[in-house]
Amino acid sequence: MKQVLIGMCAVLLTWLATVSPAWAGDIAHGNQIFDSNCAACHMGGANVVNAAKTLKLADLEKYDMASLEAIKTQVTQGKNAMPAFLGRLTEQDIDDVAAYVLEQAEQGW
Repeated sequence: MKQVLIGMCAVLLTWLATVSPAWAGDIAHGNQIFDSNCAACHMGGANVVNAAKTLKLADLEKYDMASLEAIKTQVTQGKNAMPAFLGRLTEQDIDDVAAYVLEQAEQGW
């Protein structure tokens, strides 16, 4: 029984490792949230306020932002010129827009 459980856990962990990190959110809804709240400054993954800190994968990786948690924190709390969206967006909205941003970055915008 223990062997079977260990085997099932190994299969589950292997499967989880192959799932895109954007899996946790609703990408289509995240796209809507992005278009309504983020696109003015981040159209196509750009950044009109700070051109060096785009939403492109290389920049997200460079600034340790290439994860759902990092993106959710940025959207929730804001930083520098970016406002905090907690209160304007629900936690689900933030999860979904983070999933959308990470998926777009992984696909090259």
